[in-house]
Amino acid sequence: MAHQGSGILPEGGATANLSNDETRRHIGSIRHEDRPAKSLRQPTHQNLTGSLSRDYHARMDRWLRRANAFQASVKEACIFYFRIWIIQGLLRQRPLPPSKDGRHIPLTAGEVRTSPLIDERSGKHYKSNSIRSSRYSLLSFIPKQLFFQFSRLANFYFLVIGLLQQVDGWSPTGRYTTIGPLAAFVALTMAKEGYDDYRRYQLDKEDNLALASVLVPSGTAHKQPGASVRTLFAKGSKGSLSQGYDDKTAVNDSPGAKEGAGDGWARIRWRDIRVGDIVRLERNERVPADMALLHATGANSTAYIDTMGLDGETNLKSKQPSVLLAGRCDTIQKLGELSGELVCEDPNANLYQFEGRITIEGETMPLTTNEVVFRGSTIRNTTETVGVVINTGEECKIRMNANQYVHTKSPKINRYTNRIVLCLVFVLLAITAGLSGGYVIWQRNYEKKNPFLRPMDAAPIVFGDIILLNALIPLSLYIVIEIVKGFQAWYLDDIEMYDAQTDTPISVNTNTILEDLGQVNYIFSDKTGTLTENNMQFRKLTVGGTSWLHNMNMVDDDMRDKPNERAEDAASAMAHAETNPSRASESYSRPGTEAMLEYIRRFPDTAFSKKARHFLLCIALCHTCLPEKTEEGEIRFQAASPDEVALVQAAQDMGYLVVDRPAQSIKLELTNNLGEGRVETYKVLKVIEFSSNRKRMSIVIRMPDGRICVICKGADNVIIDRLRLSDLAAKTAAEVGRRASMRRSMEAEREIRRRSLAPNSPRNSHGGRPSFFGTRSSSVFKDLTPSKMTRGEEEDEDEGPMLGNKPTAPWTDESVGDDEGVINEEIAADEAKVIELCFRHINEYATEGLRTLLYGYRYISEEEYQEWDATFKAATTSIADRQKRIEEAAESIETNFELAGGSAIEDNLQAGVPETIDKLRRANIKIWMLTGDKRETAINIARSANLAKSFSQIHILDATMSDVAESMRDIFIDVDRGHSSHSVLVVDGYTFGVLEDDRALTDMFFELAVRIDSVIFCRASPSQKATLVKGVRDKDSSCVTLAIGDGANDISMIQASHVGIGISGREGLQAARVADYSIAQFRFLQRLLLVHGHWLYLRTSKYILCTFWKEWVFYLVQGQYQRLNGYSGTSLYQSWSLTLYNAVFTSLPIFFLGLLEQDLSPETLLAVPELYSLGQRDEGINLKKCFAWVLQGSVDTVLIFIVVWLEFLFNLDGGPGNTNSHDNSLFPMGSLALTIIIVHINVKILILEMHHKTWIPLAACALSISLWFFFLLIIGALPIKHSQDSPYRIKDGFVDMFGKSLSWWLVAIIGILIVVGVNLGVTAIQRVFFPTDRNLWQEIEQQGGVAALQQHRSESNAEDGRKPLSAAPEDPPLDGRVAGHR
Repeated sequence: MAHQGSGILPEGGATANLSNDETRRHIGSIRHEDRPAKSLRQPTHQNLTGSLSRDYHARMDRWLRRANAFQASVKEACIFYFRIWIIQGLLRQRPLPPSKDGRHIPLTAGEVRTSPLIDERSGKHYKSNSIRSSRYSLLSFIPKQLFFQFSRLANFYFLVIGLLQQVDGWSPTGRYTTIGPLAAFVALTMAKEGYDDYRRYQLDKEDNLALASVLVPSGTAHKQPGASVRTLFAKGSKGSLSQGYDDKTAVNDSPGAKEGAGDGWARIRWRDIRVGDIVRLERNERVPADMALLHATGANSTAYIDTMGLDGETNLKSKQPSVLLAGRCDTIQKLGELSGELVCEDPNANLYQFEGRITIEGETMPLTTNEVVFRGSTIRNTTETVGVVINTGEECKIRMNANQYVHTKSPKINRYTNRIVLCLVFVLLAITAGLSGGYVIWQRNYEKKNPFLRPMDAAPIVFGDIILLNALIPLSLYIVIEIVKGFQAWYLDDIEMYDAQTDTPISVNTNTILEDLGQVNYIFSDKTGTLTENNMQFRKLTVGGTSWLHNMNMVDDDMRDKPNERAEDAASAMAHAETNPSRASESYSRPGTEAMLEYIRRFPDTAFSKKARHFLLCIALCHTCLPEKTEEGEIRFQAASPDEVALVQAAQDMGYLVVDRPAQSIKLELTNNLGEGRVETYKVLKVIEFSSNRKRMSIVIRMPDGRICVICKGADNVIIDRLRLSDLAAKTAAEVGRRASMRRSMEAEREIRRRSLAPNSPRNSHGGRPSFFGTRSSSVFKDLTPSKMTRGEEEDEDEGPMLGNKPTAPWTDESVGDDEGVINEEIAADEAKVIELCFRHINEYATEGLRTLLYGYRYISEEEYQEWDATFKAATTSIADRQKRIEEAAESIETNFELAGGSAIEDNLQAGVPETIDKLRRANIKIWMLTGDKRETAINIARSANLAKSFSQIHILDATMSDVAESMRDIFIDVDRGHSSHSVLVVDGYTFGVLEDDRALTDMFFELAVRIDSVIFCRASPSQKATLVKGVRDKDSSCVTLAIGDGANDISMIQASHVGIGISGREGLQAARVADYSIAQFRFLQRLLLVHGHWLYLRTSKYILCTFWKEWVFYLVQGQYQRLNGYSGTSLYQSWSLTLYNAVFTSLPIFFLGLLEQDLSPETLLAVPELYSLGQRDEGINLKKCFAWVLQGSVDTVLIFIVVWLEFLFNLDGGPGNTNSHDNSLFPMGSLALTIIIVHINVKILILEMHHKTWIPLAACALSISLWFFFLLIIGALPIKHSQDSPYRIKDGFVDMFGKSLSWWLVAIIGILIVVGVNLGVTAIQRVFFPTDRNLWQEIEQQGGVAALQQHRSESNAEDGRKPLSAAPEDPPLDGRVAGHR
């Protein structure tokens, strides 16, 4: 895409009143305003040339902007009128108006089962709970599919030709030669589409027929639609909610439970659930509809919800019913007596905000997302949950976020195919016009002068010529390519993309868009389960001025292999440390936390030991985890965040085990110096939960000794201001940040210097397209010489540490790695020094891509707590501005903390993710990460996965902090001026929602986003993910987008993209089922795109070009022959050979070319990802290349026809006296032309064009040619009755007539040598004088390949006295100047 300017808005950010054109003009202005003034001492002619060039480009930009604006306005008008006239007018599907004050749902048990509620917006019942993802119904399938099939230009063309053939006297080739194959092809395609849609219907049916427990009135269970005959609440049981549980788990201890209650639970199908139903869910049961919680059996009425299929997050969410419902809904009797009303907002797609209220006995409380659960969630770790349904079916959040109007995908290459077909239609009409004109001339010169020649009407002549040459647009292109793609999909089953751990190979759900895998420009990736395993591991901690590596959860192969040596080292170190504990670090400096614990055990009263114990206690107490004992007696933790589980497990490893969490307390099992365990109880007075605004969590604890302690954990920038020594901490953090900034600047300068060594390339995802016979590659090849690589350039290849491998500490002017695990009691006693070292360690952890937290604590008096507690209670029960008041109350107690320490957690990436992203970026693919996680988490993962470098400039768009228009304006300036070598844009779901409300801001955002190197979209809902993909597609219409994810929340994004890939991961198979392709690991994307995608695009491109070329050669000879038969439409070729030309004689060449072609080896394509630009730049097939093939084919046809015509001119005397002559009738002449054509086509396609030559294509070439001569033998043996009324004398023609003539064979061989020689010469000239990058790498492969070039490079370094570069086998042997950066 060609960008026009960098895009800013006028002063004041007044964007709402700007039109689209005005916005684009403002966006385009900054490039010229901010460009430095050029020197005036330039030659006049250069100034004039530059001025003319700028004027030309300015005019072209204005024309393109106007064309795009006109196209957008036409599209919008069509959509508007389609919605008004068709959807609302014809189909009567009008949008519902908003309700007055929300949806009113009475809280009356079972009433809606007899009297369904009415939706005030429509005056009808609320929508059913049935869902539908299939695209067709029984009635709509045939008309919709027929419309889609014949909206393809080629299919419509063949339909017209087939109809013309039905007219008597118009078709020289029969009536059903076109309409028959077309009908079979369309029927086959429709059957495939129908099967795919039937599979979607089956998945919908599985959901709609699932069962859930619904509270129904007495005696009506058997009358409920879809209800099970057996009720779950039988006579004689207690009045609790639970059935099927033992007395320990059932909620049957509430007062008022009666035996034999009248109402009961009935199992009802999901599709029959109604708004207002009271539903009971058990552990691990899916939520059938959006519900407001009424009761949960967890501690403090807490239910734990798995929202993995909804927002992609694997951490459990804690939900609680409203405080008004406490003790009101825990038995059947109480549910029956419940009376109140629930009011909630109209259905919408916002997953992260909910507004409602509940009224019980005149008292009203607000409802938020904390009190509701949405369809797509699953109940976890909660025995029983009861809720009232508020939204059903297509009005549920997950369905409103689904992409319900899915368009059938078609490959990008179809654009060129359609253009070629359209051009050939005009060429066919032009040839027909020429032949018709030739007939008029021939009629005037010959026909009128010879009375025995019967005149013909114009219509048979014109339409006969069209039908005669109609196969210039071959139907075989669309038939054979479906077969080829079927085999291509089968060949994708690569062992290198097989995951042995899960026994999961690649799965291909559609073969329609295989070639798009080789043209991807943007990748939109989910985070959880796609890039990461979502397996948090506690890695490092800093306490008392010392940094420690937590290696208890790591497998150390070296130490495991040498246990005796490890024990001896530890014993000797500890023996020396005991003699001088104040300087223990001199001898005891093992960095593992095991060593720290051993030191604490031996020296419990030192300053470091006291700080370390208190820090571990803070980790063990400040969390919301719930311990749960398994059947084996092990303790597992459930929490709302996997980070908290990692922290608590680390505390457990270090002797602080959370064994129980009863109401308002935490029980810890501690291990003393003697190894004995004891249990202590800590009373939880208050928990102030984490929020995206606060960025911290606090807990108020009453210690066993009665003191009250406030413990707070959060981001370092948040904790700094709340420390007792906040001024010192801020100063220290600023200094650490300055040093880090210097390091990033040096790395950025190194990256800019590396890029400057390569030819400039556009910032956009796919730059200008080179010419067909460009001269660029010669200069590129010069840059590939190993001697040109300096040591500095080699070092620049390493772009810093990667978390996926072994992280290495980056350069700092004052290394902190040397003090890791070194205890110095003097430093531990110096608070200022501890703060300084702590922030240095935290900065190091963050640079390595770890997720960091700081802990602070302070002790408060009883009076101070009571005063604060009153304020906090008032805030939590407030209806107006409740969240704001809670945050203000929390601020008052979260002050004057002592620094406890810091932690670092690693979110394990999937294997090979950083390397894969690095190679995809080298392939000029922009990678965007779309996740439902919070911003800080997303940025940390982006750094770990190499989406953001250590030197990257991160731009954050936040509508709550600043004006987004002004922020985008500043980012535009930075990006356009090239201030950063790598820029990353971070935007959240709320900010994107603000942008969506303003068309000018939306256009500005996407204009900015396509220029940024990477985009991180956090807190994104499924519908926003799909909107983002669609926005990029609209902004850059020539791009190919790929979306990859593993959860149900990724489905809409996958369906909105050109290519959708699902990962068969922890979140199930929802995405893998609906995606176009599914793989087991993100790293397989590297091979899928760079190797198979490249091959598939190349194969399909060559297949299309060769198919059109062979038809052009075949039928242009036919057209030239018309001059010799009076333009009568007589075919040069016998009708059977005409039919079998595409089906038999030339089908194998294009089939094996489209199936087996490989221009380069997988090793080369993986080592040099820049070669992927072949598809991005449309170098495989474009109009210039098509013109070159047509030109070459025209030369071939002229040469073939001249050779054939001259041979028959020489043999006009076919009498027995002329020994050199043979049968000079039509059949030998057409057979000679076909012989040259068939041999030439097979040789050119399978030998000259096909690079990957094996015995299979060579055998196919020999077989195709043999089939032609075998055909001549067969038809020559047929009885004469099959040709007695035909102008072709085929009976014994080949065996007894021209097949015995030496001159016929000699001319055939000469003709073949001429046309093949001309094509071979053109190929040789192109490879010698105009080589492409692929040609150069093919030569390198012939000389040993990438490995040999790497060895040669190392030898050159050794000769120059330089140290050889140590690189992994798969690392690129060259820098990024190979291709793509031109």
